[in-house]
Amino acid sequence: MKKNTPLSFHSCVKMTTLAVAISGATYASAGIELYNQDGTTFAADGLINTFYVHSKVDDQDNSLDRTQSRVKMGFLPNYIGFNAGKQMGDLKLGARSSFWVSINDANSNLTSTGIDVRQFYGTVDSDWGQVLIGKDFSLFNRSNIMSDEILLGYGQVASDGLVDGQGVSFGNIGAGYLYPFPNAQITYRTPDMNGLKLAVGLMDPSKSGSGSEESSPRLEAELTYGANLTPDVPVKFWVSGMTQSSDNGSNDIDSNGFAYGANIKFSGLSLTASGFTAEGVGAAGLSNLVTDKDADVDGWLVQASYSFGNERLVLSHGENSGGTTDGADNLDLENSTVAWFHSINSNLTLVAEYDRSQTDTRDTDSLALGAVLTW
Repeated sequence: MKKNTPLSFHSCVKMTTLAVAISGATYASAGIELYNQDGTTFAADGLINTFYVHSKVDDQDNSLDRTQSRVKMGFLPNYIGFNAGKQMGDLKLGARSSFWVSINDANSNLTSTGIDVRQFYGTVDSDWGQVLIGKDFSLFNRSNIMSDEILLGYGQVASDGLVDGQGVSFGNIGAGYLYPFPNAQITYRTPDMNGLKLAVGLMDPSKSGSGSEESSPRLEAELTYGANLTPDVPVKFWVSGMTQSSDNGSNDIDSNGFAYGANIKFSGLSLTASGFTAEGVGAAGLSNLVTDKDADVDGWLVQASYSFGNERLVLSHGENSGGTTDGADNLDLENSTVAWFHSINSNLTLVAEYDRSQTDTRDTDSLALGAVLTW
């Protein structure tokens, strides 16, 4: 067994298309075009996924050992998104809304399905770049999660609630990266400068308590660079960061973070390495209440995938270490994954995945078999 108490909470082309759709900002050709006339477009995209999952918990406290079988969604909720665009002179105006739906309602909630509005924003594009206003995924750790090879899969279920089928599984959140929570924001993105792109955003800040004071918005930024070493060997590098302050009267909490990563693809092989370091963040990211300013958490994730024909095989290992108070280790968690993705066609993928999540006191083994339908 690994570290401390459990955390409470087809192809490469297809993965890239999906990541673009859910990350927003550059959705242009994603989904099904429903209208295109006089410079105005309207399109829809979506995802439906369902898994049979068999999990076994081996806890230091034998009374907590159990086996669970669930039928549920995977790492991504099911969602439907709508994209609108209109050319107005030199400006391209756009908008996106996406609604993320839970299918495995908690037993006690009967049919009380959760619908989460993760994106609701407008964009203005021109030669000088893009301005986004509204709600979208944050920038810190954004490329870390969007580059995850098991984005279409399942991932870790180290806590009781996740094992018992409440909501999504957690991918490598808490075991390799933090979640870039959707956030109200004003974000500027530069045009593509020979593969170099910069995004800088003002985010609605997170609170440290119900009456805490945040005198300035949170600042987040992400820098990405993509190039081809040869025509058949693309590489990508990224860094991101954030900073904010929250004063709850008794304590002035500064939250800061830095994330990084790289990916290279050649001959069907894709290799990815990423990581982060942060202080004063919540257990899964910065839309939880921020924590002690001296509370540190670090993480890293390494992955390899091999694509051939309609198959993609994935090996993944990630770890987080740290806590929500100074010197604590309650966020220590590691997750190892073996996954097989088989594409029936460009819109339908079958998934078989095995995960082992480990803390100091608990091992959780999960087998997930499912299907992912996208459009």
